[in-house]
Amino acid sequence: MAQIDVGLLINTYLVPFGLKVVMAIAIWIIGGMLIGTVIRLSRAGMTRRNVDPTLINYSDAALRVGLRIALVMAILEVCSIQTTSFAALIAAAGVAIGVAWSGLLANFAAGIFLVVLHPFKVGDTIRAGGETGTVVDIGLFVTTLTTDNNLRVYVGNNKIFTDNLINYSANPQRRVDLRCPIAPGIHPAEAAAILKSRVAMVPNVLPLPEPVVGIIEFGLGGSVLAVRPYCHPNHYDQVCFDVNQAIAEACEVGAWRTSSSAPPLPGPAAAATTVF
Repeated sequence: MAQIDVGLLINTYLVPFGLKVVMAIAIWIIGGMLIGTVIRLSRAGMTRRNVDPTLINYSDAALRVGLRIALVMAILEVCSIQTTSFAALIAAAGVAIGVAWSGLLANFAAGIFLVVLHPFKVGDTIRAGGETGTVVDIGLFVTTLTTDNNLRVYVGNNKIFTDNLINYSANPQRRVDLRCPIAPGIHPAEAAAILKSRVAMVPNVLPLPEPVVGIIEFGLGGSVLAVRPYCHPNHYDQVCFDVNQAIAEACEVGAWRTSSSAPPLPGPAAAATTVF
């Protein structure tokens, strides 16, 4: 029986293999540290340029994945493993995933465009994809909204990007549209003056543009006054409720009765004609 030369075996196979393993571990550790440094520098640079935080997160994720793949390929080369077959496998897997997940990829691409075009940001109140709420997060595939009744809604980015979008927070002022029907015996100009003075005293109603009170409908059964104050978008609900209360109090003080042909005067929270 031939005797096995242990020393030759160690020098021929184990030592080179061990060196490759040590080099692979060292490259992984050092490469990971370099990747972390590159990502931190990239984030710091984009932060100094006031880049949108969501776009910064997208960039960090893409950069981390790309650098990790490059690091793994470098380790395979050091270990004398041919990477050509792996590259072909990755390409084939990419094609298969693209076909199977075309909807997800459409959402991903739409998410990139939403971040770049910036039609809304986190904290804005929007109507998109048939849903209305405050933007909590703009993710890779979905945008997360919180509705007025505290429900969490996830809307696909592609649906937002390809559909009509309303941003209620984009402008610094927002108009509250209310209506006050009055009886035929009430002088519209007098009623409008009283309402305008009371509406102007409501907290968070903006002095400019001035609240608008005027006749929006006129008929034999009485007139309907449009009451339209302006406020900051964040104060919309509060101004809506308080102005309705002011309308109700003005009707009581002035002994106004609603016209028979117009709808009855709603309660404080129901008279607003909102876009929601």
